[in-house]
Amino acid sequence: MSWHDNLEEPADDKFLNLIHHAAQGPRKKYPETQTESQEIGWYSEPLVNPERDDYRLNHFRVYNDITLYKAKMWSLGEDDLHK
Repeated sequence: MSWHDNLEEPADDKFLNLIHHAAQGPRKKYPETQTESQEIGWYSEPLVNPERDDYRLNHFRVYNDITLYKAKMWSLGEDDLHK
């Protein structure tokens, strides 16, 4: 609530551009990596086609009667300890 808080000052375009540039992600700022640690994840295309039908790459959870029983116990909060 001081007098200088109420003054209207013109916007500094150079400062605003600097702030907006700093807020961008590294892929938008630079055409290639700047450090070796940025190389991990820089190219985000998957190396392998993520087909859901290929069972060599997708290991789905399979339930049978005992695993359904134990999953139900865990969902209800039952402990594994015998009391």
